[in-house]
Amino acid sequence: MTLDPIALAQDLIRCPSVTPVDAGAIDVLAAALRGLGFETHLLTFGEAPDGPIRNLFARRGTTGPHFAFGGHTDVVPVGDAAAWSLDPFAAEIRNGQLVGRGAADMKGAIAAFVAAVARVGPLPGSLSLIITGDEEGPATFGTPPLLDWMETHGHVPDACLVGEPTSARVLGDMVKVGRRGSVNAWITVNGAQGHVAYPDRADNPIARLVRILAALEARVLDAGSDWFDASNLEITDIAVGNPATNVIPAQARARLNIRFNDRHRGADLEAWIRGVVAAHAPSHDVVVKISGESFLTEPGGFSDSVAAAITAVTGLTPELSTSGGTSDARFIRRLCPVVEFGLPGQSMHKVDEFAAVADIERLADIYAELLRRWFASAR
Repeated sequence: MTLDPIALAQDLIRCPSVTPVDAGAIDVLAAALRGLGFETHLLTFGEAPDGPIRNLFARRGTTGPHFAFGGHTDVVPVGDAAAWSLDPFAAEIRNGQLVGRGAADMKGAIAAFVAAVARVGPLPGSLSLIITGDEEGPATFGTPPLLDWMETHGHVPDACLVGEPTSARVLGDMVKVGRRGSVNAWITVNGAQGHVAYPDRADNPIARLVRILAALEARVLDAGSDWFDASNLEITDIAVGNPATNVIPAQARARLNIRFNDRHRGADLEAWIRGVVAAHAPSHDVVVKISGESFLTEPGGFSDSVAAAITAVTGLTPELSTSGGTSDARFIRRLCPVVEFGLPGQSMHKVDEFAAVADIERLADIYAELLRRWFASAR
């Protein structure tokens, strides 16, 4: 069979699936997959305000080896729609570029994978797609509960490729074999309100918060590791909300994020943050959310197959990297080895997001070549 990845990408983009709204994107994809012989499972999890989230698990075949593709149909908001030169959800092609929200991140890659499946035909094992509508949001009712459902129903894959836009400058120049972990912390320091002229009658929470942040910033977390950049702590917000010039406020708040490599665990960083806050502020509140741990899929084997497929189609030797933010690969890695590879990502989340039509076509060729190579080596 043949399937046009551009037409499918356009159909997906025309669904304005801004998290947590699905807007029909999952149904468009499921219909295309059923036409290729997949059994589809439409799974909805969660409640407002972060849900409900529609997800899709589709599988063709019942035996091993089992290869999975991971992705998301949800997209970020368009921002100022008037700043777009084309309708963000019209999926128009201009000068060889498919323009629309989600073209690069990552409806183009989903369409390329489905087209690849059509091109390779039957394979000696199983193929599946793990598709969520909650990657760009809190990721609470998307991939994590979907993976739980897969485990319960015996759908654990042997390897998974996540189609995030990993290419840096041109298609095929970069593959992600790991990601740093992420910790967010919300710190509230309570003091005692009072007049600025009588500081002995008050307790200034701002001074305590400043000392806390200085202590946290002073620590050099590490200098990096074999595969990862150095961990970094960034203060992302400080808020007091005091309209008066002669009042010591009763409360001060801050927010921070740590991107950490394989020299740390989220729980250890959380304990460190809580300890520093407690040392400087008797009355405080700390909320910590560990978005994901760092992970590395050791180069070799699976990543070699991905790199070889890229080289066969493009002639490039991709860089194996762990740079960038987090993705749902951080969840999938608990089931199987995971590697990320997709379109160039320079325009993702921006006005006039686009993917070159030629890149989507070549990505389908790369995914098809990967499937042939992976199933040949897995037998």
